[in-house]
Formats: sequence, structure tokens, C-alpha cells
Amino acid sequence: MNKKERLAEKEKFLRLLNNFVGELGGYVSGTDGQWTVKGFIDIYRNIYTISSDTKIVSKILEIHLFPRILQFAQDNGYSIVLTEHQNYYPDLSFIKQENPTIKFAVDLKTTYRDPGFPGHVNGFTLGSHGSYFRERNSKKNIQFPYAEYSGHFCLGAIYTRTSTKDLDETQIFRVKEIEAEEYRGRESRYRITSVDNLHSITSVVRDFQFFVCEKWRLASDKQGSGNTANIGSITFIEDIMAGNGVFARLGEQWFDEYWMNYNVTTWMKKGKATPIRSIEDFLDFKGGDKSLIVPVKTKKKGNEK
Repeated sequence: MNKKERLAEKEKFLRLLNNFVGELGGYVSGTDGQWTVKGFIDIYRNIYTISSDTKIVSKILEIHLFPRILQFAQDNGYSIVLTEHQNYYPDLSFIKQENPTIKFAVDLKTTYRDPGFPGHVNGFTLGSHGSYFRERNSKKNIQFPYAEYSGHFCLGAIYTRTSTKDLDETQIFRVKEIEAEEYRGRESRYRITSVDNLHSITSVVRDFQFFVCEKWRLASDKQGSGNTANIGSITFIEDIMAGNGVFARLGEQWFDEYWMNYNVTTWMKKGKATPIRSIEDFLDFKGGDKSLIVPVKTKKKGNEK
């Protein structure tokens, strides 16, 4: 398959994904915008509140969405290969049934709105910029070699976390519409609350906003977490929904080259050998056009850096 055909397949897959995510809000939310998942239930029909911890919310949301994702793949002629290991990339590999050489990487990403700064989210990581990213034929920590994928996408959800004052994670709910005749719970450890129906239970998250985008369009030029080699994302909702990341005007090739060289390549700056950790420095080093950089908005002012 030539480059033009691969591009056409990628654009078609993106259109399909965009149509798909438009339906997800109604699938996971009630009419009041709250998550339809209220907790988990034991054999005595007691409902335990889900923790608002982001990792727990993310995992349960992935489980909630998976049947729909699987149906989407089947309806559009793709098979799905799940990552074999927890820390492997990507979460889902879509393989075209008619031509298995066509593969798309899809990572599921969730993030929550910043309650203190409207329009801003906590951010997320976009995969490693080490091993498999630099060595495109490597099988280390990746389901298939990076070069075998015709496109790399993020399917994401932005949500609002319920305030801790409105949520008690030590509660057990006894719901009248599914109430058991007998209860053997450990009442001493939990506060028991009786409600008429499941809708009465406050969800830990609400107001979902789904998006899909090629991951290079969501990237910043900074790492996303601590000491790990992860690519960071932009953090303003308007830019996320528009795919208006740092590399949006530069293009995917500059994204690839920059992150392959991040903190590895050095250049002389002010008389010192300095690792390259900004797109400005990299474009100076390579002679690229810095006017094509999409400036990053700062959280303090919401302005461009």
C-alpha cells in the first residue's frame, strides 16, 4: 500500500471514529448528565460508592465503553487486539479484516476539568517517547512495531468530578427497588443510606465530553509525568477538541523528529552543551520555521507562552 492509500485509510478511520464518539455521551450519561454507573453491587444488593480516584474512574469507564467499541469495530470491518501487558502501547489495535496490514493504534484517555480554572483540564500522557517510539521496528513495550500502524489516535473523555462534600466514599446504599430481604454487611465500617431508586445516588463524575484526535495533534513539547519518558498533552479543552496542539501547524513529521530527539540530542546554547527540551530550541537547531509553533496557553493567565 502506497503513502496516498495509507493516508486515505487513516482519514476514513478518523471519520468513523468521529461519528462514533458523537454517540457516547448518551450511552454513559443519564438525562441529568450524571454517569449511569452508580457504584458496584454485592450479592446482598448493596451499592458501594465508587472511589473518585482517577485511575479507578478511568478503568471502570473503559470497561463501560468496551462493548460499544467492540461493536463499532465489527460494524466497520475491523478486528481488535487488546494490549497483552498493562504498560504496553496502545490500549487497542484496530486491524482491518480485508487487509491486515492496515492497523490503527487507539489509546483511551480520560481527564477531569479543573474546578479552579474553567476551560482547563488535568491533562494526560500520550505514550512513551523512548524505546518503540525511537526504534520504529522494535517490539519492546508495544503490541505491534510503531511503523506498522497507519495512524495513532486518542479516544478521550473529559469529565467533571463530583465535589467531595457531595460524595461520601464510606457509604453503602440500600435501594428500595432492588432491596434484599436479608442484609449481612459490615455496618460498623460504613454509613448506611436508604434511597428509593438508583437515580437517587450521586455519581462520582458527570458531564462527559468525548473527543477523538490523532495523538500528535494533542501533544505539547513537554513531558507528561515526572521522570517517565511520556509525551505530555495540551490542557485547554478548546484546543483539545480542535486538535490544536503545539505541532498542529508544524505537522506529524516534526512531532516525530522532536520527540525522538527529546533530551537525547544536545546543542550549544550560551556556550554550554544543552539537551534539547523545547520545540523552540529544536527548530533553532534544525533550522525550522518557529512561526509555525502553536503557542502553549499558560494556566495562570490562559494566555500564550
